[in-house]
Amino acid sequence: MSGSLQVAEKQEAIFRSAEMSLIQLYIPQEIARETVYTLGQLGLVQFRDLNSKVRAFQRAFVDDIRRLDNVERQYRYFFKLLKKHDIRLYEEIPEENSQMELSPGSARIDDHIQNASYLENRLLQMEEASEQLELQKADLEQYRFVLKSGEQFFSKDMQPGPAAVSDNDEEMNVGSTLPSSVNYVTGVIPRGKVAVLEQILWRVLRGNLYFRHIELAEPVYDARTKEKVDKNAFIVFSHGDLIIRRIQKIAESLDAKLYDLDPSAEARSKQLQQTNQSLSDLATVLESTTTTLNSELYAIAKELNAWFQDISREKSVHETLNKFIFDVNRKTLIAEGWVPEDQVAILQEKLGQMTSKLGVDVPSIIQVLETNKTPPTFHRVNKFTAGFQNICDCYGIAQYREVNAGLPTIVTFPFMFAIMFGDLGHGTLMALVALVLVMNERKLDKMKRGEIFDMLYSGRYIVLLMGLFSMYTGFLYNDIFSKSMTIFKSGWKWPDHWELGETITARQVGTYPIGLDWAWHGTDNALLFTNSYKMKLSVLMGFIHMTYSYFFSLANHIYFKSWIDIVGNFIPGLLFMQGIFGYLSVCIVYKWAVDWIKDGRPAPGLLNMLINMFLAPGKVDDELYPHQAKVQVFLLLIALGCVPCLLLIKPLHFKLTHKQDGHQPLATADELEVEHLLGSSDDDAQDLDDDAHPHAEQFSDVMIHQVIHTIEFCLNCVSHTASYLRLWALSLAHAQLSSVLWTMSIQIAFGITGFAGVLMTVFLFAMWFALTCAVLVGMEGTSAMLHSLRLHWVESMSKFFVGEGTPYEPFAFQHADLDADTAAAATVAASPAV
Repeated sequence: MSGSLQVAEKQEAIFRSAEMSLIQLYIPQEIARETVYTLGQLGLVQFRDLNSKVRAFQRAFVDDIRRLDNVERQYRYFFKLLKKHDIRLYEEIPEENSQMELSPGSARIDDHIQNASYLENRLLQMEEASEQLELQKADLEQYRFVLKSGEQFFSKDMQPGPAAVSDNDEEMNVGSTLPSSVNYVTGVIPRGKVAVLEQILWRVLRGNLYFRHIELAEPVYDARTKEKVDKNAFIVFSHGDLIIRRIQKIAESLDAKLYDLDPSAEARSKQLQQTNQSLSDLATVLESTTTTLNSELYAIAKELNAWFQDISREKSVHETLNKFIFDVNRKTLIAEGWVPEDQVAILQEKLGQMTSKLGVDVPSIIQVLETNKTPPTFHRVNKFTAGFQNICDCYGIAQYREVNAGLPTIVTFPFMFAIMFGDLGHGTLMALVALVLVMNERKLDKMKRGEIFDMLYSGRYIVLLMGLFSMYTGFLYNDIFSKSMTIFKSGWKWPDHWELGETITARQVGTYPIGLDWAWHGTDNALLFTNSYKMKLSVLMGFIHMTYSYFFSLANHIYFKSWIDIVGNFIPGLLFMQGIFGYLSVCIVYKWAVDWIKDGRPAPGLLNMLINMFLAPGKVDDELYPHQAKVQVFLLLIALGCVPCLLLIKPLHFKLTHKQDGHQPLATADELEVEHLLGSSDDDAQDLDDDAHPHAEQFSDVMIHQVIHTIEFCLNCVSHTASYLRLWALSLAHAQLSSVLWTMSIQIAFGITGFAGVLMTVFLFAMWFALTCAVLVGMEGTSAMLHSLRLHWVESMSKFFVGEGTPYEPFAFQHADLDADTAAAATVAASPAV
């Protein structure tokens, strides 16, 4: 069962995923915590849950995890207070260090737990006291404003508010003294509810009231919303104690605060003096409390992030320990996990170094197990290849050891994009933006990025290659912001003399060195020429892209030694595709190579040729080359003959080589005993049995699967080839949109002279540049990128990609986020980069 632990260098793991080993670790109980902490720093082991059958609350370390969960909650509360008081959290970005650190001691973690509880209680008391003082202050400020408003409330000169007065105007004439039958209610209410209060009182009292309100100069702290809100002071005059009590209840239901207001000016003056004195004393106490609270928070801000990282890592360590089996007799924890084969020796070395630092005599033991389980897929990437790998992983994780679609994507993805986006000017703008991100990646790595900007930053190398490839294709198209470049001498010459209204035809005098001749720009048949050129070019690109993708399936079949797939699927499929669409591609290149004007005959139409190849075999209207009819009949027979081969070879092979019942031998007693000793759960045992002894496959299942594969492959050969015409369509659309934008904006300014021309040029250039960046580079670039993505996911990867793998997600520490809104996590599954 044990394997070799010889030191090996890191193997290439980009063309195929890295070879993985299933290891078993025997960890002494006294160093279990330190061992898992070291493994978390290494980020090499994807642990299997050996206690999947055990309920979560019955696991060994569940109590420790609950304590640490509570500490994380307390730390998030501290962080919430820091944001509330505008105190910046001190976050130190850890520098990369190859040296392994020992785990923080248990005493240090206990100190964190005790300090968190102490600080939480202290801060809760201080925050509650501060909030109570704020409420008292707000209450006194409202009362002071009501007292100040008394002169206006009881003034004869103040006009009544929107509410109507009662019919008894003489009795309701307010002044320094009120009739005994008139009572009133004063208070403060949120400004948005003033109109509601008026309407309710009007309907309830049927107009028997007199309502006035005044806006408070400044917002006041509100206990319900925990923030400052705009409020109004109000007074309501009416008759009778019963009505006054009803008014009070209605006002309080609308979150109004009621105050007693004396109608006497002298009494109000004394109340105002007392209120001002209380506010002064309260402000002194509040300032002292706030200063003390801020001092505590500033001290916490310096250490909170480091505390949170310690607790988050400690929690992740205990969560991982819960996946291990504890051998009580040997006082040993048993763990299993997947590790890259070339990293097993390094893992053993690092654990040995950790044991030496701790001064422990009994080290951890690693054994490499033999297993039939399918390992996870791990592609070793770096900062350049990671973005392209993510493009493919978004579609599906590659099967273990199959050809990785991410490797050719590094070139084909930006190139397919550039065919649709080809413009030297637009490509330069895109490349410059990406270059700025690449040149400043060290600074940007250390800063917090928004979601959209982080997506752009993560794909900076993709954008850089897209821009560079677009510059290349734009040079071939001879397009720079919809204009042509006259770098080389044109291969066409216009006649020296012509008459007005005459159609002018240029004559060819040479060959343009590279790309499209600038003489085509602005001609009547320029669109017709580029249409034909780019349409045929897109078919050629599609044929090449699908063909080399299809050959990856051959590489997979050879690697997995599936000879029946080579004979029954690859060879017939290759002949079918090459016999039709490969032949069309050869005809396109041949047609370009022939000088039809010199031969004195029109060039044959390839579309009609392909249609007649199926509908009228042996009949050719305009011959492209000698004996064309015989060649097409021969290729058609080969293509048609490949269909029954695709349909029958693999099912017949299965029929002849497998028994009709299809039963497989069951696991032996020794195998079951080994599985029991490994401590795997029933679910894991079922997985192992499924991998070692697949469920029996019937002939009917194989036949149905092959029928579906045959129909899908034949139809996809047609639809996928046509799908590459999007290269032609988007390229033409981009060029025409760029030309229209130039014509409708900056070109208008070139016909205006003088000072007005200068102003128009500056204004229209700014508008043209802004629209170029936003529409042509931003929106058109996104569109072309999505189309290129579709060509890789559907047209290319469907030719070879299995995509039934599981990702390699090793246990690894990463920086935890204190912000609860972002779902802080102490560990994430991540593939370590080279």
